[in-house]
Amino acid sequence: MSTGRVEAFSDGVIAIIITIMVLELRVPHEATFEALVPLAPVLLSYVLSFVFIGIYWSNHHHLLHIAEHVDGRVLWANLHLLFWLSLVPFVTGWMGENHFAAAPVAVYGMILFLAGIAYTILARVLISLEGANSQIATALGKDYKGKLSVVGYMLAIPLAFVRPWLAFVFYVAIAVMWLAPDRRIERTITS
Repeated sequence: MSTGRVEAFSDGVIAIIITIMVLELRVPHEATFEALVPLAPVLLSYVLSFVFIGIYWSNHHHLLHIAEHVDGRVLWANLHLLFWLSLVPFVTGWMGENHFAAAPVAVYGMILFLAGIAYTILARVLISLEGANSQIATALGKDYKGKLSVVGYMLAIPLAFVRPWLAFVFYVAIAVMWLAPDRRIERTITS
């Protein structure tokens, strides 16, 4: 089975996730810049989540672009990833509305952690389908960035109960780490 349908379905789900997040932003009733100040936590959590969803979309696109085919295991692993990503709008709103309180920041990290695990599972299932010497296995290599991200989330979750803003900084740092383009797959395709 080709990857096209999985990519198209995933693109649609991710587009809906982003749409849901933006629809949660409430317009202030006053036409002043001061009216935006109380919305700062909501906007900040939205921006971070938008970046994370964008990172997952981009990496998912690259991952499936290099894959030659998919099977039922890949479909379920992909749905597993989309499930955790579909919870991002909920935890984003909860975190922003509660001004980065400990529990919402910790749950936000749990969702990011579980999405990271799900992405890793998807990548491993694709590698098992295509083989240890496949382009996808070569491109992903040891996946230090992915492993570091998961460890970062694991550290940030308990930290959220002590210093929620510091946990949030962990999430931002992980997002910034991924904003630097990951050229592993592009290099594999062109070599």
